[in-house]
Amino acid sequence: MIRALTGYSTRNPWKVIGLWAVLGFALIALAPTMTARVTQHQTGNFLPPSYDSAAALRIAQEQFGVDPDATTVTVLVARSDGSALSAADQQRVEAEAAKLSQRRVTMPREDDVPQFLVPDASQTPRIAPAMTAPDRSFELLAVQLTGNPADQGVQGVYRTFRDATRTQFADLGMRTGFTGGLADQVDSTDANETATKVGGALVTGLIVLLNVLVFRSVLAAVLPLLAVAMIGGVAAGAVAGAAMITGSKLDPGTPGLINVVLLGIGIDYLLFLLFRFREQLRNRPEQPAREAAAQVSGRVGTAITSAALTIVAAFATLGLATFGQFRSLGPAIATAVLVMLLGSLTLMPALLAAAGRKMFWPSRTLRREPPEGRAARFGALVTRRPLAMLALSVALLAALAAGLTGIRMDYGRGGSGERTPAVATAAEISRALPAGVSDPTSVFVTATDGGTLSTAGLDGLSRALTQVGGVGQVAPTVLNKDHRAARIDLYPTADPQSQQARDLASGPIRAAAAQHTPAGTTAHVGGTAAILADVATAVDHDLTIVFPVAAALIALILLLLLRSLFAPVVLMLSVGLGFAATLGAATLLFQHALGRPGVSFTLPLVLFLFVVALGTDYNILIADRIREEMQRPGPARAAVARAVRHTAPAIATAGLVLAGSFATLATTPGSEQVAFAMALGIMLSALVLSLVLVPALAALLGRALWWPVRPRPTAGGHPQHRETAPAPEVDRVTAY
Repeated sequence: MIRALTGYSTRNPWKVIGLWAVLGFALIALAPTMTARVTQHQTGNFLPPSYDSAAALRIAQEQFGVDPDATTVTVLVARSDGSALSAADQQRVEAEAAKLSQRRVTMPREDDVPQFLVPDASQTPRIAPAMTAPDRSFELLAVQLTGNPADQGVQGVYRTFRDATRTQFADLGMRTGFTGGLADQVDSTDANETATKVGGALVTGLIVLLNVLVFRSVLAAVLPLLAVAMIGGVAAGAVAGAAMITGSKLDPGTPGLINVVLLGIGIDYLLFLLFRFREQLRNRPEQPAREAAAQVSGRVGTAITSAALTIVAAFATLGLATFGQFRSLGPAIATAVLVMLLGSLTLMPALLAAAGRKMFWPSRTLRREPPEGRAARFGALVTRRPLAMLALSVALLAALAAGLTGIRMDYGRGGSGERTPAVATAAEISRALPAGVSDPTSVFVTATDGGTLSTAGLDGLSRALTQVGGVGQVAPTVLNKDHRAARIDLYPTADPQSQQARDLASGPIRAAAAQHTPAGTTAHVGGTAAILADVATAVDHDLTIVFPVAAALIALILLLLLRSLFAPVVLMLSVGLGFAATLGAATLLFQHALGRPGVSFTLPLVLFLFVVALGTDYNILIADRIREEMQRPGPARAAVARAVRHTAPAIATAGLVLAGSFATLATTPGSEQVAFAMALGIMLSALVLSLVLVPALAALLGRALWWPVRPRPTAGGHPQHRETAPAPEVDRVTAY
């Protein structure tokens, strides 16, 4: 199957390139609109219905008409001179709010973004007075907008509304502040806009520069980016289309994560092909370029397929998760990687066949055999002192893994703690009112005996909730239209994103609600703090299932590829140690050094899947080449040295590119931990595990590594080397 795809692509390169170009341009244009329709921002919607906060969210939607797609912005209005608001001031505030609520807010036009790529989110906001500070220093307005806060269109509408509101109240001698999830996200995005653009430009420059230094070629430097962008556009459309067909929803951060993953692995796979293609052209200068492209693509395609399938298998296990954010992430990334695999077996071989030897123009390295390089000397060092190199690599990884001591999970926003205007406004509100006033914890009571509810009948529950330590204020009970459901809003003194607020919602508040709920009724606790508490429970459950299943599937793929019982165990132990070292390093930096509450709750699972799956890519490449070289005559250590010499440049370059891709996530608010851990994990996987630890073990174990089916040396070596393999005593395979 693999050779059939690569063979057809190299025989008909321009047909394949044309087909991918048409699909790429079409889906790149449609993907943003499609993606906006299948993303949701309510974390509670990702919880199973059996969780208490999910039941509360369902009651809020069904009984109180809460829009699941709504996002609330809290607007602070105060006098510019610092004086307390008078009765007349409050009347003016409410009058201006009424005017704003009747005005449709249109999207601003972005000169650098084609309008058809941004869905129209123009709308009329719903605005209502929320609360006045006890000292009358400010009044709060609750503004409801519809749409995903991660949507560029919704963010544009918010910016327009914010600027108009600020101007309108400034004309009355009043100042305004804005806070809430959408306000915080927009402020962080605006603050990091320059860094995001610079980061993207640096990664692009890094990829081009590395390829220029390695290949000294124009096409080899630019082509990887163009090819991956084309395939990535098709993948984004495929993911959104699959979500629309299946009715599943994506987390807002999923599309960005997919883009980074595809950029990294796509360029990795093309680099693997380019290095092997150059090697083939050097060793057989008389061979036609298309024939060389077919031969190389068929051989490397097997390793690429196995590498891609490890990622697909790892993320497919997320289908077993109970937390919907994980469960939707798995199929999305698996689909995108499958599209990238298809592109690697069709578009990339077609590009090699179409460009031929011109792929490496104007470099002249194809015409001569370069002298022995650093990769060859490094391979000789690893095989000459394998025990010392193994000990050094294990010591480094173990030292980093020691950082896991005392690790804690942080279920907050995971941001960098930057002082944005939204954060400053929230701090000003919390000095006069409970911290949870703009994001309350709500107790929903429903009648189960067919009767109706009354506010008087719920006074006992309301008084009990008032006495719970940590609850700053309790709002009056609100009944729905048929009086069969009631809502009691609580304003905790702790930040709704904090561990203290989560413990309060899941412990004392739920206990008080269960104990004091009248007969014939049932109560559920909802709100951000309650949702995050339930998310913590769901994630802890999912970790115990996904980790072992993903590891078993990856081990099975390695078993089938390497045809060995021992080698997969060695590779899995190495990537497991790499995972522990990476998570330990992240804990040392963010929890211990920077004093964060802990590491992001999604980090262990996402890091495990990415580092184990993507790190296994490099292990597969080096292990597959070691096995191939051991089929040639000569000592096993010489085979390992040749394998390191051939693969070190490809793995090192690919690792740097992939790590750089993940590093760009640092410019996305709240993704700093993921960016650091991913970049470090990939570098450890590429430079320590694949180029030191695994070759050192292979040098120590020799052909026993492949037990029970050990590779047997043949007179001509591997079929690909039969015409060019040197004699054992003259080891002159080309170095990079």
